[in-house]
Amino acid sequence: MNRLLVHIAFGFLCSLTIAYGQISPGDLSEAHKELEGMANCTQCHELGEKVLNSKCLECHTEIQSLIDKRQGFHAQPTIVKQDCFKCHSDHHGRKFDMVRFDEDNFDHNQTGYKLEGKHEVVDCRKCHVPDNIQDSEIRKRKNTFLGLVEECLSCHDDFHQETLSNDCIQCHDFEAFRPATNFNHDDADFALKGKHIDVECIECHKETTRDGKEFQEFTGIAFQDCVACHEDPHNDKLPGDCKSCHKENDFNLFYGQERFNHNSTSFTLKGKHKSVDCYSCHKETDQPLLVFQDNLRINENNCVKCHDDVHEGKFGLDCAKCHRETSFRSIKAIKDFNHSVTDYPLEGKHLQVDCKQCHKERYTEAIDFSACNKCHTDYHQGEFAENNLSPDCVECHSLQEGFDYSLYTLEQHQETDFPLKGAHIATPCYACHVSEEKERWTFRELGSNCVDCHNDIHINYISETFYPNQDCTACHINDSWSIINSFDHSTTNWSLTGRHLNVDCRACHFNENSDNKPDNSQKFTNLDTNCISCHENVHEDTFAVDGVTDCNRCHVTSSWMPENFDHNTTNFPLEGKHKEVDCRACHTSSVENGETVILYKLNKFECIDCHQ
Repeated sequence: MNRLLVHIAFGFLCSLTIAYGQISPGDLSEAHKELEGMANCTQCHELGEKVLNSKCLECHTEIQSLIDKRQGFHAQPTIVKQDCFKCHSDHHGRKFDMVRFDEDNFDHNQTGYKLEGKHEVVDCRKCHVPDNIQDSEIRKRKNTFLGLVEECLSCHDDFHQETLSNDCIQCHDFEAFRPATNFNHDDADFALKGKHIDVECIECHKETTRDGKEFQEFTGIAFQDCVACHEDPHNDKLPGDCKSCHKENDFNLFYGQERFNHNSTSFTLKGKHKSVDCYSCHKETDQPLLVFQDNLRINENNCVKCHDDVHEGKFGLDCAKCHRETSFRSIKAIKDFNHSVTDYPLEGKHLQVDCKQCHKERYTEAIDFSACNKCHTDYHQGEFAENNLSPDCVECHSLQEGFDYSLYTLEQHQETDFPLKGAHIATPCYACHVSEEKERWTFRELGSNCVDCHNDIHINYISETFYPNQDCTACHINDSWSIINSFDHSTTNWSLTGRHLNVDCRACHFNENSDNKPDNSQKFTNLDTNCISCHENVHEDTFAVDGVTDCNRCHVTSSWMPENFDHNTTNFPLEGKHKEVDCRACHTSSVENGETVILYKLNKFECIDCHQ
């Protein structure tokens, strides 16, 4: 039974094999051989239909990915619409190459990567090799055209060994690797100018070996200073970089007039020095080691090293104390200038005077300083001139104190026509010598009479008999106006005696207002000589005779005491002890209506009237 089943099964299999051979058009290619068999037909075919693109792309996902990205040959509009089997038919046997096309006439532009220059003549298999495929799965496939990228370094070795950008087309084109026709040296950090334009690249970019490979240096090259590439013919004797004096056009030409930073030397250029031609100070030479090496170590302030000293050494060698570099005639404030080195050392007030006050023109112009009036106006307008010659101001004034202070002494004043005496010695000078009319000091034609300076307050009050020609000295002295010691009152009709000799003249001859101040109301004539005309009559009419009280009957001018009074002439002559009694014991005082009243006339003379 078992052997019968085996024969039946074998017969069935043989019939299937014969049937498949009649259905299949042929063997699949090597790439699809795992899909052989009736059970796998639907992997590629729909039942009763042709091979569908969707079936292909289910397996060939790398193609589907490119189509989705719209990249590569299969994504082109004219290609993506075609059936895959038109180009990639199968069932032609194991050795059939499914990727078949006319390589010579293939339009590579349809892949999205245009072939240019040398790429146009390169055999396809020079580029489409596994070594140039990045995807490891695609790399395993034989004779595939997939998996290449557009970066140059995916196919070419990096000649620059990561020292430059990976974007090779920035410098190179597709015709040849050399020269780098797309490279513009002006885009580099070191733009080529002048003679540098004609220099071969190899002169600066040396060829060498790096990591066992040919290599040319394009980065890391020092170019900040010319001496990085060129020898310094000046042997480091000149500061700064070469470009300060030279240009790339010709090294033998000098362009440093406006470019060289002279401040890098020990001599800073300022003012006019900036515009001076270099060879005005330095000798011309074609010897590099001697160029500008003369005049070294000359101090900036040692001007006479180059300029003539017009002052002939009188003011020292430091011209910068007075002069500026902008112009030799432009003078500073010269506050530090030592005027003592001149023929006229400054003293006192002159130290504070601005230079231009004296030096109206150039500072080198000579100034006549033989006398003060050579610079100063004669304030006194010739008042002190003798024989048309005025004395120098220094005879009365000093530089230390100025013109407001006078050295003229009291002793000198005593030698004049008006020697000072008494109160005049203490009188300030301006009181006499400042003219209100002229509003200035004056010292001539002042007059020597009192009334030339003082007001005559007695005019029209005192007779000229007592002070002829308004001669105040007839009464007054220089010590004080209030002292009258030279007037003889006996020349009047009322001689002074006793206490009257000590009375101030004003007490009798001047009236006083309510403020006890003289109002210049004077009386020197027709004055009443009666005592009561000046003195208060304290007795009123007690001692009046025929209505007149004559004080002289009792009093004298030397004292108020009644020295002329004789008690014996009264109704009560004094006798005995009464002569010794104080007057006030009998002549008592009392206050009536706020005033003190003394009782002089007694009407009772009996003893009992006074004695108990």
